Amino acid sequence: MSTSAVPTGPGRSGEPDTEGADGLLAEQLLRLTRRLHRIQKRHLEPVGITPAQSRLLRTVAYFGEPPRMADLAARLEVVPRAVTSLVDGLEAVDRVRRVPDPHNRRVVRIELTDAGRATLRELRSARRAAAEDILAPLTAAQREELGGLLTALVDPGPEAGC
Repeated sequence: MSTSAVPTGPGRSGEPDTEGADGLLAEQLLRLTRRLHRIQKRHLEPVGITPAQSRLLRTVAYFGEPPRMADLAARLEVVPRAVTSLVDGLEAVDRVRRVPDPHNRRVVRIELTDAGRATLRELRSARRAAAEDILAPLTAAQREELGGLLTALVDPGPEAGC
């Protein structure tokens, strides 16, 4: 992506207005995030779960064994109470269940049910359809370039100090 894609006008010193360009990029990213959320939500409606519940299901599946609530909260980077609410909602529709830890009876783990595993398969299809909707205007080369740029933003490396 060339820098000419982002308008830069002269600032007070006659230099390019990088604050304006960065501000425009930030606004575009925010608008894209909102659009992604709307499209994802639309594709998830037939599955019957929210984007947050979808994320929790995928996270439970990520672990080799049923995770603890604290493991889920840490992985999702949310407070434990948020995980409890998501688990409650998914448990009510038989997508997950709470099971006792075999080694510590005070610990509760979360496991997928058969319905939860079936939902994950539906989610994969819904996510692919949502991605196709959002990426439809881009060529294969543009998609590849975007992937590289997003990787640089999402995984900036240890020197970023986040």
